[in-house]
Parts: sequence; C-alpha cells; structure tokens
Amino acid sequence: MTMPLANNDPSVAFYDEEIEEAYRRRRTPLLIKYKANIQAFFAGAIPPLVTLALMLFAWQLLCASPTSALPSPMRIWSEANELIMHPFYEAGSQDMGLGWRVLTSLKRVGVGFGLASVAGILLGAFIGQSKWATRGLDPIFQVLRTVPPLAWLPISLAAFRDSQPSAIFVIFITSIWPIIINTAVGIRNIPQDYRNVAAVLQLNPIEFFWKIMIPSAAPYIFTGLRIGVGLSWLAIVAAEMLTGGVGVGFFIWDAWNSSRLPDIFVALIYIGLTGFILDRFVAFIGNLATRGAQAN
Repeated sequence: MTMPLANNDPSVAFYDEEIEEAYRRRRTPLLIKYKANIQAFFAGAIPPLVTLALMLFAWQLLCASPTSALPSPMRIWSEANELIMHPFYEAGSQDMGLGWRVLTSLKRVGVGFGLASVAGILLGAFIGQSKWATRGLDPIFQVLRTVPPLAWLPISLAAFRDSQPSAIFVIFITSIWPIIINTAVGIRNIPQDYRNVAAVLQLNPIEFFWKIMIPSAAPYIFTGLRIGVGLSWLAIVAAEMLTGGVGVGFFIWDAWNSSRLPDIFVALIYIGLTGFILDRFVAFIGNLATRGAQAN
C-alpha cells in the first residue's frame, strides 16, 4: 500500500490560504465588517441630534406659555402637521403642499443660476486672462456685487413687466458675482508651466479654454458655484414675497398676513433643508470634477 505524497508546492499553499481568507470574510458578521463606517456615522450624527434636541427643549420651555408671542414646537406640530406630513398634496392653484412650492421656487433658481453659471464662468475667464479687463471691470463688479438682491427687483419689474422673468433676473444678478470673482482668481493662478505647455502645443483659444483654463481653475469655479447657489436660493425666497405666485417665499408672506406663525416656521425648515441640499449637491459635483481639490 502506497501513501499519498505531501504536496509541498508553495503556490498550492498560497491558493489554500486565499480560499480560507474568502470563507473567513463570508463568515464575518456585517456589524464587524462595517464597524468603522458605523462608528464614523454615529460620531457625525449624534452631536447635531443632541444639540437639536436641547434646542427644541429650551424652545418649548420658553414658548410654552399661552401668552408667548412665538409658537412652541408642540403648537407648531399640532397646528401645522399637515404641512409636515403631506408636502405634495394639491387641491387648487394656491392650495398645495410646501413640497410643490419648493419645487416651483427651485425651477426659477435652476434657470437663473444656470444662466449665472455660464455667464459668470465666461466673464471670470475673460477677466482673469486679461489685465486690462481686470482693471476696467473689477472695480465695477465689486460695487455691483454689494447691492442687495431686493434692490434689483423694482428695476427688473420695470424692465420685464412680469414677475416670473423679474424673479429669475434677481437670481441671476445676485449669484453671478461670486462665480465671476472666483473664476477670475482661478484663471490668474494657473501655473506658468501649464501656459508654457499650451504655447508649445500651439493650442488655439478654445482649446486653451477647455484643456487648460477650466481644469486648472475648476476648484475655484466650484467654490464660486457653491456660494452662488446659496445666494440664488436666498434671493428667490425674498423676491417671491413681493412678486407673488406659488413659490415658498409667497407662502411665507401669505402666512404672515393670515397670522399663521406655525406655518411660517415649517416653511423655514423646508427652506433651510433645501438650501443645505443644494449646497451639498454642488459640493458633490465639485468633488467629482476636481477629485476633492476644491479651494476653500
């Protein structure tokens, strides 16, 4: 009777170790496998949740009295829970949930901010590339960017004679300045080596714009876009209070005229969450485009 020979091949031993490691990973509980991710999630989520709970508790204590000028959280829930639980109901042209009103405002923001993004990047690239343009336009832009959004509304109403394009113009003129300024700074900071390479390759102006300017200035551009999208959301809410319509800004103004303070607080929460989501969305796109190298 012959005994089987021992297999001393190192490749076979290595293959056996790989199989054992694969089985070990499959047997590892999900809780242990993702322990670090779970700990990081709770480390980031617990502090703001605790802070929010303490703020709501203090708010409830301060405003629990029937004579309080402001509603307490419990009163807001009891009087405006329909707005919270049913954001997309619709029973008429003006009887609709806050979700639809926010979407209406976002459509205006999308048009105004989109136009501001294109115009701001092009103007910023022109100013950043030309010293004469910087000297001629930068002082004017620095003055215009300090004008409050609502100060542009009478001019836009006089020019367009319609609330819809007037609101879009207010968004455009409010959000374009940080895009122009940050793009110009990014263009001016393009390394000279990149410009030398473009000269060696004899890139035409369009090729230089797409292959050198935009990739190099992208971190600055997206920083300007993040600031601009926040300003555009602020502008539309303020403009809608005066122009009317079905946006969230007009809802707040109508609730104030009807003495519905709980509805106003709910609308403010919607506005804040929407602004946060817009900022995070632009930041996410910026991180994808710049691989996390956004300028701060």
